[in-house]
Amino acid sequence: MRKLVAGNWKMNGTSADLPQLNALADQHGDASVDVVICGPATLLSRMADTGLSIGGEDCHPSSSGAYTGDISAAMIADTGATYVITGHSERRTDHNEDDALIASKATAGWNAGLHVIICIGESEAQYRAGETLDILRAQMDQSIPDAATAETTTIAYEPIWAIGTGLTPTAEEISAVHAALRVHLEARFGAEGSAMRLLYGGSVKASNADEIFALANVDGALVGGASLKATDFSPIITALEASA
Repeated sequence: MRKLVAGNWKMNGTSADLPQLNALADQHGDASVDVVICGPATLLSRMADTGLSIGGEDCHPSSSGAYTGDISAAMIADTGATYVITGHSERRTDHNEDDALIASKATAGWNAGLHVIICIGESEAQYRAGETLDILRAQMDQSIPDAATAETTTIAYEPIWAIGTGLTPTAEEISAVHAALRVHLEARFGAEGSAMRLLYGGSVKASNADEIFALANVDGALVGGASLKATDFSPIITALEASA
C-alpha cells in the first residue's frame, strides 16, 4: 500500500497561489508517497500543469445536465485531475448532503476515471456521547458503494470537531478508531478492505504529523489549512515519507 497525503484547499486560492504548488513539485516531485492537491475548480487546469497530482473538492452525481454552478466528475477529469473528494463534513453539514448522495457522487467519480476520497466523521456531540464508532460504521455502510476497491477508493476519517479548530483526538483515540474502521472494511470488502487506504484528517500539521503517521492503520492524511502554503505542507509530506 502506497501512503497518501492530500491537501484540500477548500474555497481558497487564486492564480497568485500557484507558486506554492510549483514549490511543492520542486521539493516532492519524486516523493515516495502519493501527494495530491484538491483545489477549487477555477484552478484545476493550471494546477495540473505543475506536475503534481490534482483533485476536485466535490462533484455532481450526474455526468451533465441543467445544474447551474455545479461541476461533473467528467469535467474534473478533463482538467487533468485524477482525484475527487466526496462526503466532506462541510458538504454534509452546510449543504445537507446525505449518505446516499455521497455514494452516488463516488460512483460518478469512478465512472469518470477518478480516484475517490470518501470522508466520514462524527460531530462533537456524537463524540461526547460515545457514539463515534456507530456513526462512522453507518456512514461507511451507506456512503461507500459496493463496487469500491482499494485501487479506486480511499477513506478519510475527519472528526468534525477537529477540523480547523486546532483540536485533535489523542493518539490512542485515533489508533482505536482506525483499527475499528479497518476491521469494518475487511468484514465488508475482504482483501480489498485490507488494502484500502485510511487517512486521518482534522488539524493535521507539522507539529503532530510524526505522531499521527506512526499509528497503525493510518495510511496518510487529508490536510486542510496546512496545505495552502508549501512551507507548512512540505514537513507533513516529509513526515509521511519517514513513516512509509
